[in-house]
Amino acid sequence: MPSLKDLRNRITSVKSTQKITKAMKMVAAAKLRKAQENAEKGRAYSEKMNQIINNLKSSITDVSSAPKLLAGTGKSDVHLCVVITADRGLCGGFNTNIVKKARQFCNQVINSNQKLKIITVGSKGADQLKRNFKDYIVEKISYKNLKSISVNEASELTGKIITMFNNNEFDVCTIFYNKFKSVISQEPQAQQIIPVENLDAKKEETETNDT
Repeated sequence: MPSLKDLRNRITSVKSTQKITKAMKMVAAAKLRKAQENAEKGRAYSEKMNQIINNLKSSITDVSSAPKLLAGTGKSDVHLCVVITADRGLCGGFNTNIVKKARQFCNQVINSNQKLKIITVGSKGADQLKRNFKDYIVEKISYKNLKSISVNEASELTGKIITMFNNNEFDVCTIFYNKFKSVISQEPQAQQIIPVENLDAKKEETETNDT
């Protein structure tokens, strides 16, 4: 049977652990609140960018003379998939849901006898996708060593994609990411960014109206 001294030491140890975990909880809550605020701030920017792209898309009447980044190459032989996940785990289905959606799309591309290239942003996506698509991954990007990610990293990634497109390395680019809805709910998205989706539909609509 433990002595009274042992019991006191154990109680002191438990209380000390409680203080530490309480402090960790406060730090985690502060980080979560900051991340949520940043996500909500970025939502307005994202919606505005989508509006600008839609305006550009709707203003184009001749696809053949439109900028290639909007209109594409006119082919769909080579697909580039940009899969954006986290560098760390223990976040529920955050990474798994994105990878699942990307994996389904990649299998569809391969089964259609089209070429596939993958850029992974975040080590968790790379770790999961390399099991089945190792030979298709052309670049792995990780920000694990950065305390925070800024517009500079986003610009660098954008520059890589544009350079690859200008070098005729792919025809279609689709990005996979989580759309923030709330702290406990994110919706995996697959968004084609090159060429802009439904641009051909706009051309067909214009030709129909002209006749």
